[in-house]
Amino acid sequence: MGQKINPLGFRLGTTQNHHSFWFAQPKNYSEGLQEDKKIRNCIKNYIQKNRKKGSNRKIESDSSSEVITHNRKMDSGSSSEVITHIEIKKEIDTIHVIIHIGFPNLLKKKGAIEELEKDLQKEVNSVNQRLNIAIEKVKEPYRQPNILAEYIAFQLKNRVSFRKAMKKAIELTKKADIRGVKVKIAGRLAGKEIARAECIKKGRLPLQTIRAKIDYCCYPIRTIYGVLGVKIWIFVDEE
Repeated sequence: MGQKINPLGFRLGTTQNHHSFWFAQPKNYSEGLQEDKKIRNCIKNYIQKNRKKGSNRKIESDSSSEVITHNRKMDSGSSSEVITHIEIKKEIDTIHVIIHIGFPNLLKKKGAIEELEKDLQKEVNSVNQRLNIAIEKVKEPYRQPNILAEYIAFQLKNRVSFRKAMKKAIELTKKADIRGVKVKIAGRLAGKEIARAECIKKGRLPLQTIRAKIDYCCYPIRTIYGVLGVKIWIFVDEE
């Protein structure tokens, strides 16, 4: 009947794991959930606030052997561009926060972690618990759908053709060891008044197989024509 399910939630317990690990009584569960949301939003806002405007990053494409200057300027709707996911592990007296990030140059600066811990401590308002923040760099950034969606967003904001941006994003996945990728973009493409959806697929993508490890993201892109939606599926491997 056309009903869809999130590929990540569909595979929880098999090939996907939870991003939050803690236990709470039913009456305190909502407080813990809101605390997790505050922590994640605080980290994303910190990266957005401290990123230098106009800083550039180079992304190399093996297929065309060209270097693309990647503008890191962020807007209010793209605060989590380089973060793939954030893991939160809560103990009795400690909250462990592991930030998985593709390009951790900003957080590697001197004093960045200490400043982020202070911001989180103010946001959480936890006196009896201390924060422990760890940065983990993603080994294969072009294997992460969030980073590919960010690349597409940058290209579209610079008036690159959406088809060309989608094809280049798929070419970047040649660096990673994957078995299939699918990119779908919907909205007022190329400024047309009638919204439509375009899709490009390469390789296999067994969405109905639970043992297939599939990474997925849904990423909004704010353009002068309105909001475009990008969805990316990546078939990593099969257990």
